Amino acid sequence: MLKVLFVAAEAVPFIKTGGLADVIGSLPKELVKEGVDARVILPKYSEIPSHYREIMEPVHTMEVPVGWRRQYCGIEKMEYQGIAFYFVDNEYYFKRKGLYGHFDDGERFAYFCRAVLEVLPHIGFAPDILHCHDWHAAAIPVMLAAHYRHAYPDLRTVLTIHNLLYQGVFAREVLGDLLSLGNDYFAEDKLEFFGSVNYMKGGLVYADRLTTVSPTYAQEIQTPYFGEKLDGLLRDRSKDLYGIVNGLDYDVYNPRIDDCIAVPYTWRSIGRKCKNKMKLQEHVGLPVRSDVPVVAIISRLVAAKGLDLVAHVIEEMLASDIQLIVLGTGEERYEGMFRLAAHRYPDKVSANIFFGEDLAHKIYAGADVFLMPSCFEPCGIGQLIALRYGTLPVVRETGGLKDTVQPYNEYTGEGNGFTFANYNAHDMLHTLQRALAIYPQTDIWERIVRNAMRSDYSWCQSAQQYHELYQQLV
Repeated sequence: MLKVLFVAAEAVPFIKTGGLADVIGSLPKELVKEGVDARVILPKYSEIPSHYREIMEPVHTMEVPVGWRRQYCGIEKMEYQGIAFYFVDNEYYFKRKGLYGHFDDGERFAYFCRAVLEVLPHIGFAPDILHCHDWHAAAIPVMLAAHYRHAYPDLRTVLTIHNLLYQGVFAREVLGDLLSLGNDYFAEDKLEFFGSVNYMKGGLVYADRLTTVSPTYAQEIQTPYFGEKLDGLLRDRSKDLYGIVNGLDYDVYNPRIDDCIAVPYTWRSIGRKCKNKMKLQEHVGLPVRSDVPVVAIISRLVAAKGLDLVAHVIEEMLASDIQLIVLGTGEERYEGMFRLAAHRYPDKVSANIFFGEDLAHKIYAGADVFLMPSCFEPCGIGQLIALRYGTLPVVRETGGLKDTVQPYNEYTGEGNGFTFANYNAHDMLHTLQRALAIYPQTDIWERIVRNAMRSDYSWCQSAQQYHELYQQLV
């Protein structure tokens, strides 16, 4: 049986800051169905809920080298939904508020990477592949090549880029001080990056295979605009780079059994979706009207999510007979923009400047249109949830949005949403207006909703692609 150990900084349900955690919480479960023995190793953060920490069982304790230091490492284990999770315990590094953004993140994750390689002989599991995720685990392929190849001659590595924007760039001194690497590794074809050390770059150079979270993003990051100064390296390694779309956990996001929504429904009973809309309108304090299209934005309120486009045309958007429901937090200018819109148009706009999972489910089930005009989007999860709930996405053709939302074609009846190509506010507005023009045509609208809800973006297909990639390696 193929054995794979996922190495990541976060995972649902233990700790989450973004989509990475959803992937690590879902993909191993699907790989097990494919016949893979998939397990996960994470830092043991103090912010992991106590009811999980209390049932973790000790496996081993040892010391781990971090440059000239030797640091305590405890390994604990628990099973969750049939998956074995290991936790690296060190309170000095992980008993803190927040996962990232600390002054010593370079040291914290150098320790984590080294700990993973050190504990392998002691956990009763000898993986064929270490599947490393993002910069936090990207030093593992480098350390494996430099320090552990004799110990694990057949061990292979896969590095997945979830967002190339975040690379783990630190001062040159970390090379020897934290990673125990000589000056020969401070080279253009290794870890050197404009006078600093780049953990992500090291992983991109040394991992056996590279993946990212959609085919389009895999192409985009090989260009200067999206490549974050690593596009040349990615072009050099293009034959080893695969784009595999993230899936969605269909057990968590399922309008047929979702406890958060008022009325369950499927693609065969989409007429019931309107009841969720009316309950949603009542919940957020908007006039209860079945005839008005409800447009939803569930997002971090930052420029990268395309909210500068919304800012340019929000008055024109609200000139249409629509209701706009916003959920999320972020930059003050966008929070203020939506608060002001809600104040000026109390019958049209509901600004919920917080994040609540329960309300998010209600909005996905009750809205008609999901607006996601991102500047860039490696994969995106919002549009996948919207499709699952029959809320038609209006998205820009970038990254995973382009790969998962097919524009509606009035001639063939195909398509599950609406898309625009240029990063332009009025292109976005015209695409939204096209959707709103179709909305009153009930037969056509319901056909697109059925197309959306029947789109398969579960983890099944993605897991099969990962399984094939693993088999190539071993």
